[in-house]
Amino acid sequence: MSEQIIFRAYQKTDQKALENVVREAWKYDRFCAPKTAAKLAKVYLNSCLTNQTFTRVAEIDGEPVGIIMGKEIQNHTCPVSLRIQWIQSVVSLCISQEGREISKIFACVQGVNRELLSSCNQAYKGEVTFFAIHEKCRGKGLGRKLFQTVVDYMKSRGISAFYLFTDTSCNYPFYEHLGLTRRCEKKQVVDVKGEQGEMTFFLYDYPCEMAKPDGPVGVQEEGLL
Repeated sequence: MSEQIIFRAYQKTDQKALENVVREAWKYDRFCAPKTAAKLAKVYLNSCLTNQTFTRVAEIDGEPVGIIMGKEIQNHTCPVSLRIQWIQSVVSLCISQEGREISKIFACVQGVNRELLSSCNQAYKGEVTFFAIHEKCRGKGLGRKLFQTVVDYMKSRGISAFYLFTDTSCNYPFYEHLGLTRRCEKKQVVDVKGEQGEMTFFLYDYPCEMAKPDGPVGVQEEGLL
């Protein structure tokens, strides 16, 4: 029996399943307690939801297993409800000492990303703000298909090139297989609960004129349901 795969806009009912995708993709349970890992995943997903104008969820047999979010920078506005949701999740995370320590990682990464974008010296009009597929569903071609939806969206908005951030904790060579170009990188020592490790952070970009859509995909800007 074949799997039923669909691509659609994000819905509020996807929240818990996609928090689990975030938690698994970034392996939060390796460096914090399960309760903190769950809160950290919620903060990250809510942060991404405040920073997008386009979403596509990959659903297999009714289960959300991946998502991509894109942003048309000039036309981005954040609904108050999403900002409140994000703030509430941050407050919940920072109640515990472990949560406060872990939250410093976010600040560190955001600082590195700002440096990368500044050093790149490009006036991009689009960004991929979030992209993840659950580990159990990789190898099915979902990543390429999800990425194509954001390429089609950017083209529909007249955006000639867009960028994304990634790092060595992710499968970053995948972006090169998709045709993205590494523009900037920065090595950074990251402190996680007193243990230091070096990571490399990257900025990749993608020229939309090189896109070759596999087939018709809906690219209209979607509101959150």
